[in-house]
Amino acid sequence: MKKISFLLFLTFLISCTSNTILKEPEDLIPKDTMSLLIQEMMIATSSKYVKNKNLQKKINYMPFVFDRFRIDSTRFQVSNLYYMSKIDVYQEVFEDAKGNLEKQKEFYDREKNKLDSINRDSVKKNKLLNERLIKAKKDSLEKAKI
Repeated sequence: MKKISFLLFLTFLISCTSNTILKEPEDLIPKDTMSLLIQEMMIATSSKYVKNKNLQKKINYMPFVFDRFRIDSTRFQVSNLYYMSKIDVYQEVFEDAKGNLEKQKEFYDREKNKLDSINRDSVKKNKLLNERLIKAKKDSLEKAKI
């Protein structure tokens, strides 16, 4: 009885081991490239519902991302599955992509603020210029009446 229970316990213990770590594929996308790829994919998915220059929406930009990195979707899926099996590495890849996206957002926010301040200044200048022109016209009309 002890042997049977030991054998069942051993079988249970062996069956509970995780086989989720996959072998590294031959055409694995490097970690830094995977981070850039995920970053571009996040941008592509978020821009799906934003109008482009031709005022079109709901355009799938993923093929453009795959073309840019010269990979196909199956290679991405295999690499993504491999990195998902190594959760620590996968988390690093996503944190790197998130950090780069945050840096880009900060940069574009600063640029937008600069352009907004330039526009505000030009609006103020135009307003002052218009006020001066109106005043000059009023003055010239008053002189003409005299």
